[in-house]
Amino acid sequence: MRALLLFFSSLLLGGAGWAAPGYSVWGDFKYPPGFDHFDYVNPKAPKGGELRLVAGSRVSNFDKYNPFTLKGREPSFLADLLFETLLTGSMDQNDAAYGLLAEDVEVAPDRMSATFRLRKEARFQNGDPVRAADVKYSYETLISKYAAPQYATVFADIAGCDVVDERTVRFRFKKNDRQLPLVAGGIPVFSPKWGAGKTFDQVVTDTPIGSGPYRIGPVRFGKDITYVRDAAYWAKDLNVRRGMVNFDRITVKIYRDNTAQLEALKAGEFDLMEFFSAGDWNRRLNGRRIERGELVKSPFRHRRPDGWYSYMFNLRLAKFQDRRVRMAIELAMDYEWMNRMLFRGSYTRVKGIFGNTDCEANGLPSKEELALIDPFRNVLPPDTYGPMAIPPSTAPPNSLRENLRRADALLNEAGWTLSHGVRRNAKGEALTIELLDTPEAKSATTLASWQRALEKLGIELRLREVDWALYQERIDNRQFELIGLSIPGTHFPGSDYVEFFGSKAADTVGSSNWMGIKSPAIDALLNRLTGADRREEFLAACRALDRVIAHGHYMVPAWTTRETRIAYDAWRLERPGEVPPYPPEGVAYMGWPMFTWWARNPPITK
Repeated sequence: MRALLLFFSSLLLGGAGWAAPGYSVWGDFKYPPGFDHFDYVNPKAPKGGELRLVAGSRVSNFDKYNPFTLKGREPSFLADLLFETLLTGSMDQNDAAYGLLAEDVEVAPDRMSATFRLRKEARFQNGDPVRAADVKYSYETLISKYAAPQYATVFADIAGCDVVDERTVRFRFKKNDRQLPLVAGGIPVFSPKWGAGKTFDQVVTDTPIGSGPYRIGPVRFGKDITYVRDAAYWAKDLNVRRGMVNFDRITVKIYRDNTAQLEALKAGEFDLMEFFSAGDWNRRLNGRRIERGELVKSPFRHRRPDGWYSYMFNLRLAKFQDRRVRMAIELAMDYEWMNRMLFRGSYTRVKGIFGNTDCEANGLPSKEELALIDPFRNVLPPDTYGPMAIPPSTAPPNSLRENLRRADALLNEAGWTLSHGVRRNAKGEALTIELLDTPEAKSATTLASWQRALEKLGIELRLREVDWALYQERIDNRQFELIGLSIPGTHFPGSDYVEFFGSKAADTVGSSNWMGIKSPAIDALLNRLTGADRREEFLAACRALDRVIAHGHYMVPAWTTRETRIAYDAWRLERPGEVPPYPPEGVAYMGWPMFTWWARNPPITK
């Protein structure tokens, strides 16, 4: 949803109170009304052929076709290919989207509602027209107890949805928030006929009825799933879809571990893969297909936010509730050694939650930031009001030895003292940490130096590996001590960050507040961020939030890269000449090749 930020110039297209094919947050836009196609696509790309991908996000299997419920696991990319929203994003702007199911949107002058007019040609895959009642049904279903709870959190500031007429739907908002029209525009729409009247949590393997360009084709559970392009796709001639949706079939293969996956790519079993492991990319991606130019290694530079790949503490556990303990554990990580010896200098350190964006906090807080955090001096650490926190470093003149001395002092202050080589509290309880992960992550090698350093402090760091299904269940139910997660960043944080850091989400099973953060300061800043009326107010709230979270030391920052490493079969695939600067991140990055690349010399279809 954070990618669905929509805007147009108020001068040319009208601001709040005027119907337009888009809505402007701050007033800038790239594409004018009636544009022909996005610049990063080939409008003459041939249709046909097959794209073979690998399942993402450590998926080892799937057991449902409903991506909107909590239990179970859907196939990779199903939501992207089968369902659509009122608005769709652009990969060459960091704050824009355009009408997809909706042909225009009108925001009330007081910004307390947004009205969407649906395209008359919009159709579900069963041939039914997409109507306002379907949008209302989708919204109300997603916020119900039968859907995954994060939707109710993300849509919490939407007061309700009204059907104005057959093709017009209005969303009412609880507050004046410039981003709420975009949140409403990002609601996935599906047919009420999906599931034939079952309660939504019982809609499991029923074939989805969405409006997207692909349908579910042949399926081999545990092995692969094929999505088949809908020849009657209603939006194939729209400007926001021209030059896109070019493959007749997209097959997603499943492998049990990363080694099997890498070997399958080298053997030609699938066509394209993004690499997150520096070792795989630099040392293990080799062989005959690479040497003869069939399999091409292409690192693409991008201008996406850094995101925040970090090791997150479960603050619900008493041993992690003292900030000094968390700081000490962070001081034991020798990132510089890891980057030099394990990653071959491929990464940079994560700093805060808004790296590589205008929201990033640096140096001392501005007077605008101070005005926002001053009311919380009694609950925030004093150093929040000084220079922005940066992760500990072992680069000269710093050293791991000195960092461990600081860590020892912090632990002693917090009441954890060293006794016979073991760090214990006043009750005699040993300080141990269990990192929950899956075997595919290959965490053992990465963690070894951190484990050795923590051992010198009398702390045992254990790695607990479980399969993906159990891993997902345990983090949903908060049955972990420490987890490492990579969260995509954003240039425009909104209500989705309430889901990450809001106090209410901390007690919601399945929410994204994995750490269990409950902070009145953070809640207040989130409220200011989503309610900002001017860009300057928005940036001040973002930067203040970045500071408060960084100085809370709720997580140990890991690493990031500003390039995306992809290997693809150049004998089977072609891509547009322009690489978009803001493609989706992580598993969603496959949206770029899935939607804009095409098969080399395919049998031409329409």
